[in-house]
Formats: sequence, C-alpha cells, structure tokens
Amino acid sequence: MITTIICIVFVLGYLAIAFEHNLHINKAASALFTGVLCWTLYATNGTSFIQETDVPKWFVEEHAATNAVVEGESGAEHAAEGGASHLVRDYIIEGQLAHNLTEVAQVLFFLLGAMTIVEIVDAFGGFSVITDRIQATNKLKLLWLIGFLTFFMSSVLDNLTTTIVMISLVRKLVDDHKTRLFFAGMIVCAANAGGAWTVIGDVTTTMLWIKDKISVVEVMIRLFIPSMICFLAPLLLISMFMKGDVQRPQESATEKLLNVPSRAKTVIFAFGILGLLLVPIFKLVTHLPPFMGILGSLSIVWIVAELLRRDFDHVTKTSTHILDILKRVDSSTILFFLGILLAVGSLSQAGILTQAAGLLDTYVGNIDLIAIMIGLLSSVVDNVPLVAAGIEMYQFPRDHEFWMFLAYTAGTGGSCLIIGSAAGVAAMGLEKINFIWYMVHISPFALIGYFAGAAAYYGIVNYLHW
Repeated sequence: MITTIICIVFVLGYLAIAFEHNLHINKAASALFTGVLCWTLYATNGTSFIQETDVPKWFVEEHAATNAVVEGESGAEHAAEGGASHLVRDYIIEGQLAHNLTEVAQVLFFLLGAMTIVEIVDAFGGFSVITDRIQATNKLKLLWLIGFLTFFMSSVLDNLTTTIVMISLVRKLVDDHKTRLFFAGMIVCAANAGGAWTVIGDVTTTMLWIKDKISVVEVMIRLFIPSMICFLAPLLLISMFMKGDVQRPQESATEKLLNVPSRAKTVIFAFGILGLLLVPIFKLVTHLPPFMGILGSLSIVWIVAELLRRDFDHVTKTSTHILDILKRVDSSTILFFLGILLAVGSLSQAGILTQAAGLLDTYVGNIDLIAIMIGLLSSVVDNVPLVAAGIEMYQFPRDHEFWMFLAYTAGTGGSCLIIGSAAGVAAMGLEKINFIWYMVHISPFALIGYFAGAAAYYGIVNYLHW
C-alpha cells in the first residue's frame, strides 16, 4: 500500500512539473516537495520495506557502538529497548538518505561549478571568441553547426557540461526565444547521443566501464554509428522548421559599458574551456569524482579572472567581480535538480526501481527489449539506478551485446522527455523550457532518433557481426 502511495506522489509531482505554467507554481518548488514527501513516506514506513535482518552488518555494529557511547549501554540493550523499527529508521536516515545525499551533492556541486565557470567566461565576454567567428545567420546552417559541435563536445566532456556551454553560446547567437527553444531541444538530443559512445561522455557508460562491463575502444567502435543516427534523425526533422535567418541579440547597456581587452577575453575563454575539458582527464588519472575536478577547474578560472581584472576600469572591474557573477547563477535550476534527484533516490532506496527491473525480466524476457524499455524508462526516472539494477540482474561477459545496447539506450533514452536526463533538466532551467512544449515539439523527433539508432545497432550486431 505504501509503495503505491509513494508512486502516486512521485507521478503527481512529475505532473506538477509538467504543468508548471498552468499551475503557476515553479517547478523547483514542486520537485523539492515531491522529493521531501517521498523520503518522508519511505522513512516513516521503513519496516514495510526493510526488515532488521536486511540492515547491513557494518551499520548494526556502528549503530550499536554509537549508542553504547552516547547512552552508556550496550548495543544489545539498546536494540532490545528500541526494537527493529528504530534500527531500520536509523539505517534509512543515517545510511540510505545520507548515501543518497552524498550522490546528489556530487551532482549539484558539479552543476554549480560548471555553471559558475560558464558565467565567469560570459561576464568577461569570452564567448565572443567563438561568436565573432561564427558568421552564419541562416537558421538551418547554424542549427547543424551547433548540433555537430554539441555531439562531439559531449563525447569528451559530459553531456551536462556540454549543454550548459552550448546553450550559453546559443544565447549569444539567437535573439528570438522561440527559435532558441528548438536549438535547446536539439542540443539536449545531440548531447545525450554524443555522450553515449564514449566511456566519459555519459554517467551510465562510465558506470558500465568502471564495473568492467564495456571497454574503451569497443564501445566507440560499436556505438558511434547508432549514436550518430540517433543524433541525425531529430536534426533532420527539426531542420524542417528552420527557415530564414536569425537575429543576434542586442548588447545590453551594461555590456556596452564594459571594456574588457580582447586578450583578456581570449585568456579567460581558453582557461574556461580547458578547465572543463580537463575534468574527465582528472577523473581518469585520480579516480576522484568529477565534482572535484570541476571545483578545481573553477578555482583556477577564478584565480585567473581575479588577476585579469586588476587592470580593468572601475565599471568593468565591478561587473566582473565574482560576487556579481554568482548572482547570475540560476539557483532555481540547482534546487530543481535537488528535488528531482531526491525523489528518484527515494524510489531507488525503497527498491521500487529494482522491482520494476525485475518485472521487466520476468514478463519481457528478451534482453534487447529490456534494454529498449530501460532506455524509455530513463526518460521518466534517472538512468543511474536503472543501469545499476541492470548490472546486478545480469552476469554477461565484458563487451557483451547487452551491455553495449544498454549503454546506448540508457544514454539516449532520456532525450525523449525534457526531465529524462541531466542535460534536459539543465536546459529546462536555463531556457525556461515548458515540459509540454518539449513533449509536443521535440519528444517525437527524439523518439524517432532513439529507435532509429537502436535499429542501426541491431543491424550492425546481427547482420554485419561487428
């Protein structure tokens, strides 16, 4: 019964996010409320999901030792007084919630670091290094240029960082918001498709690589063509709506007053992009999580920015001050991420996602169909716990067709809905994309691309025998 209630709350929360403009309630508020309520329902009914015997031994021992120190009694005596419900409740709060919060915090710190780097580069006018060299004003040419840049950038950066950078770039190139929405939708599709064919481009392929399910070169060979087709299909379809030329946004009054030397623009742009590119390398070398790399890059870009602005005039120096830049970071997007990830985390810890994966295995059986369905499910819930469940369900050897197909489907399926991937959620916050607008104008094209890439992979494996 409580499982059903949690699922209903989760669905209602997603509907509130989807109909944000109809309800006139900010999606961040709906996401936060959904996340908190799901965890509250799970924690207060913990014994419905977890028995005392299911609590890990390490936590039981740590819990008993802590209580012995705090209350002056043995762990056994405390267990007798508190009962199983207290142990389970404490495990959910101190074990599962704390663990989930650690994972969520890593994503949020990464997002905060990447957004701040982009804002620093933007404040110095660094993106003009690229925008001044892009002469294309034709919507179609610009769409294809942005699409290919995004696709290949996300294979070396992660799709979240790429989306933030490319949307910031498009803002400098396209003034009309409606046109920019189509560009943003294409960026989400391209970023997710581009991230699927390398082990550092998407968190799911990284997970499969770390678990020794796929290898670096093999995944590039097998998934490049399916990922490219997944990207090209929506690009061709969206191109039908791209007629005419774009008008570049006018410089604001503040921007006109700024007097940043061209050398400073080039330096801050170079350090910003280099800092973002070094994050996956930092992870490969140190094995530390990506948020450590992005924070390290942020610190370097920040120091460079402080050194550069010493010679600026008073107005320019004030506008490029870090406190002024931090005000531009979209905090509602970060809070939206927090709520969404907390909500999905509650479903994961409650075992609901694992149950869903088990049901797929029982009633579907065919591993190719299961991979496709996991990809489609990842457009609704986070693909990380879905892939984690898939890893636990099967014991295929490294580079087996299922692992490769799972890397493709889980990486690209999130494009089918705006809230199905980190790239989509970031784009939604940055460009204020309406859930329903994306579902009507982008989702059908993303879905066609998803199945076209899946068909390409199936043909390559079964007929070309790669």
